[in-house]
Amino acid sequence: MARRVIKTNPNLTELIKNLKDKSYNEEVAIWKDVAQRLERASRRQAEVNLSDINRVSEENQTVLVPGKVLSNGQLDHEVSIAALKFSKTAQEKIEKSGGECISISEIIEKNPKGSNIKIVE
Repeated sequence: MARRVIKTNPNLTELIKNLKDKSYNEEVAIWKDVAQRLERASRRQAEVNLSDINRVSEENQTVLVPGKVLSNGQLDHEVSIAALKFSKTAQEKIEKSGGECISISEIIEKNPKGSNIKIVE
């Protein structure tokens, strides 16, 4: 029996559908994995601090957070971060360190094969 997505946010349901379509069309498993992580109940979605991203990432790496990026901690290197949401101060800190904040839909278009992307939860 197939699981039914019961999400009320139309933007999120559209994003999940696009991720699954891209996964099927490009034959890339990473997008299906991200879609499944976004389908979780909102209380189980990832909330990642900048300190966690700083610890697990390297210079000029792309990190994908299937949830929200929070501002606790500092970034000491450039990182491109794709996420569902960013807190305002997290976005300011990322841009101050030379990194960039990208939406998940933008990263799908920029990197359809999903190469060199690290998922952080």
